[in-house]
Amino acid sequence: MGDKTSTHPGAAGRAAAVDHPSSVRNVVLVGHSGSGKTTLVEALALASGAVNRAGRVEDGGCLSDYDEIEHRQQRSVQLSLVPVEWDGIKINLLDTPGYADFVGELRAGLRAADAALFVVSAADGVDGATRMVWDECAAVGMPRAIVITHLEAARADFESMTGTCGTMLGGEDPDAVLPLYLPLYGEAGADGHSPVHGLIGLLTQRVYDYSTGSRKERDPEPDELPLIQEARNRLIEGIIAESEDESLMDRYLGGEDIDIKTLIGDLETAVARGTFHPVLAAAPAAEGSKEGLGTVELLELITRGFPTPAEREAPAVTTPEGKPRPPLTCDPEGPLVAEVVKTSSDPYVGRLSLVRVFSGTLYPDRTVHVSGHGLADRGHEDHDVDERVGALSAPFGKQQRPVAKAVAGDLACVAKLSRAETGDTLSAKEEPLLMAPWDMPDPLLPVAIQAHSKADEDKLSQGLARLVAEDPTMRLEQNQDTHQVVLWCLGEAHVDVALERLRSRYGVQVDAVPHKVSLRETFGAKAAGRGRHVKQSGGHGQYAICEIEVEPLPGGSGIEFVDKVVGGAVPRQFIPSVEKGVRAQAARGVAAGYPLVDVRVTLLDGKAHSVDSSDAAFQTAGALALREAAADARIDLLEPVAELTVLVADDYVGPVMSDLSGRRGRVVGTEQSGAGRTLVRAEVPEIEIGRYAVDLRSLSHGTGRFQRRYARHEPMPPQLAARIREEREKSENGG
Repeated sequence: MGDKTSTHPGAAGRAAAVDHPSSVRNVVLVGHSGSGKTTLVEALALASGAVNRAGRVEDGGCLSDYDEIEHRQQRSVQLSLVPVEWDGIKINLLDTPGYADFVGELRAGLRAADAALFVVSAADGVDGATRMVWDECAAVGMPRAIVITHLEAARADFESMTGTCGTMLGGEDPDAVLPLYLPLYGEAGADGHSPVHGLIGLLTQRVYDYSTGSRKERDPEPDELPLIQEARNRLIEGIIAESEDESLMDRYLGGEDIDIKTLIGDLETAVARGTFHPVLAAAPAAEGSKEGLGTVELLELITRGFPTPAEREAPAVTTPEGKPRPPLTCDPEGPLVAEVVKTSSDPYVGRLSLVRVFSGTLYPDRTVHVSGHGLADRGHEDHDVDERVGALSAPFGKQQRPVAKAVAGDLACVAKLSRAETGDTLSAKEEPLLMAPWDMPDPLLPVAIQAHSKADEDKLSQGLARLVAEDPTMRLEQNQDTHQVVLWCLGEAHVDVALERLRSRYGVQVDAVPHKVSLRETFGAKAAGRGRHVKQSGGHGQYAICEIEVEPLPGGSGIEFVDKVVGGAVPRQFIPSVEKGVRAQAARGVAAGYPLVDVRVTLLDGKAHSVDSSDAAFQTAGALALREAAADARIDLLEPVAELTVLVADDYVGPVMSDLSGRRGRVVGTEQSGAGRTLVRAEVPEIEIGRYAVDLRSLSHGTGRFQRRYARHEPMPPQLAARIREEREKSENGG
């Protein structure tokens, strides 16, 4: 594998026409920001002939389909598909963001792919977030390979980094993570660093020399062979250990030379099975060259070692009503089942849906059924409708190249699906089906927004709807308690991009405002109040008097109203009026303007007038009585408390628990979660965890995750409650 001479097809930048899943490889690139994923995609596109010079498509457009936000911020924030062709195989390269804030795009790429390339910088190494994704891939048996980049960096060390990958990613079996090639170093420069200008194939012991600007194959020099012998022996033993031929190891240890074709065949099988993970090196092409170091070798690994879509098990399907259906097979003649893995808006084309076809064949201008799981809590409506498929195309940079069909295993863009959103299933309208959803990260960073002007306010609702339709990791909330519009995101960068997209794509300027939590009020002790509403101003008067007693109840009790009037002091028809007035005043609050909860209000006595008493008068009297009772009582502010479960590496358990205590949190337990990770359970006031999504990432070096769930409201410390009352008074008084 990778040890033969190949020539790129020079396909004038066009992806291969696909008629069968065996002609497709779907590969997702994973790695932290700055590891070189996009540069590697560009190098592979150049080596395959998809582009004619580095970073450019043939019409001069930009290779990576990143919007203006990314150009300005110099970062990749969305999934990008670049199809290339090698040896008659269409390779769909799915470039994913390296920022943790855009992990939703990464998960979409994992869903659409059948194998993963983990891109690791020789200068920076493997970070915790990359290791977590590796473990996720391992859990589902996804084939993986490692590409080490930035070999030109002064502190780069391929051999050391390969060992690190074996230790950190190989886990209990580091011999399953081994290099297929070793770098060939040139003479050291003035800075003492030796540049890499070639690769030595460990299996065939052939040298691939890039020093002249193009890939040349030659025999190794006598002094080069001893450098690779130890690594070669270890690689052969690692391959044999994965072989299905149990006699192979005994034959090898007995001194027999194992045929290279046998070793390559076993290697390809082990890679496709996901039990062996080859390590390769890559570097951009030199000026004027079309072949970056290691790109040909990597393309051969993808086409020969990575599985076809037919070799990977498809997600489970049901009917839209939830009735199980037989497992899918990757058959172009089977029932149509495709999934929207990404939704975007193009200013010229309109909405574009990137679709992975798992079964059947998708054709343009035909009606399909759209089924969705419904993420109502995130602002996404459920779908169960028919839609007509628009044009099909293969994306390439900013172009959309028309295709006649998309067969099982392939990816394509579908135009003008107005109802379908990311995660929805497309199927035949005669036989609607629904695919099991993939894991969507929960957005846990809130940002409250308001329209910048009246013109923006008119467009805000539509702009937000289109924004969340593109991104299922974003949740839109219209908070009924605080009357705020809240976008829940994955991190600060996610927030920045969302607000900028609202402005640049949808023409809506918004301002971020402080996020409010839903506070409550309650009585700290028993109190009494008298409400007197008596007015005589000519004509029909108003007369209502009522006396109440208020006492606190346990948390979660709400408002309880009790009638203890005797002797008809308050006529029966007006008692519901008193209750209505009490409840209305409770909703408005009695001290700091927050809803009153967890009290029992008992109506004890009152007076009425045969002519001037009315429903409205007794409503007013009930509200006045509650306000009077509150004026002489201690009113406590209640704050929401969340149950937090924090999953973190064992190394960070101490700092996480200390941080939670500093947030007035109570740690209620810990438990081992396997693989060196601990689950910490705690109860923390919500006012203290508004930015916890950002702070935990920093505290745990990107390895921590948490979930939150509302538990209850609890009394707030008096000094904090006093400060909040003061801030509210200043705000209401314009201070």
